[in-house]
Amino acid sequence: MSHHNSQHPELSATIDLKDLGTVHRLGFGAMRIVGDGVWGEPADRHAAIAVVRRAVELGVDFIDTADSYGPNISEEILAEALHPYRDGLKIATKVGFTRTGPNEWVPVGRPEYLRQQTELSLRKLKVDALDLLQLHRIDPKVDPEEQFSVLRDLQKEGKVKALGLSQVSVAELEQAGRHFTVSTVQNRYNLTDRSSEDVLNYAEKNGIGFIPWAPISAGELARPGGPLDEAATRLGATTSQVALAWLLRRSPAMMPIPGTGSVKHLEENLAAGSVVLDDATFAELEAAR
Repeated sequence: MSHHNSQHPELSATIDLKDLGTVHRLGFGAMRIVGDGVWGEPADRHAAIAVVRRAVELGVDFIDTADSYGPNISEEILAEALHPYRDGLKIATKVGFTRTGPNEWVPVGRPEYLRQQTELSLRKLKVDALDLLQLHRIDPKVDPEEQFSVLRDLQKEGKVKALGLSQVSVAELEQAGRHFTVSTVQNRYNLTDRSSEDVLNYAEKNGIGFIPWAPISAGELARPGGPLDEAATRLGATTSQVALAWLLRRSPAMMPIPGTGSVKHLEENLAAGSVVLDDATFAELEAAR
């Protein structure tokens, strides 16, 4: 995909995802385009629409959302902002969480519920088939085999092109892989939380895209004079850009999806694609915890 508009920041390298095709590795997460607590309408719907449109204008071709963001509102805003969708744009969504209030998330993995929510996402996003459907959480109260089987069935019926999982172990990834081809896995991963290192390594070895959620969380490392702050000063970048550049360099399977409700932050985040970490800086950040 070529972009001739000089306004584009340099786009990240691409990744080929099973059942989905090629996308740029630096995408956009649409969790923050709704209200506080990931609940209700955003303070300014026009601003949210502007952010989404600007992301695509800047070359983003992978957007990640979920039926539970809002709930429903994130998917509805994406459709309002972008439908009919530009060729090559992939929108990933997730099912498996119900919402009982702001900041409250309850896993529900009953097959009929997962199927109903998938049907609703098709309607909200105004598509005949979802590009990528991810199980937001495995519901501990429902046999995982049942949850994986309904996802497989939805794919076989042509309602879903590719399938993924979120916040899982290597064993769960392997179990799901007996039911369907796993295209992506979305686990928490950033400079200060590398507890999913084994899942990242498994994804890299098996050609699965790894979507790190909370990619910019750097806590203490970003404090003035901390390793991230020092690297950012040296590189003439922001700490967020360096945190994202570190992720992109950490593994070719890595697909960060920083989210924001601000056009300024969006442009800043996407410029991370052109931040090059030298070996010494990368090693320094790798060692920082």
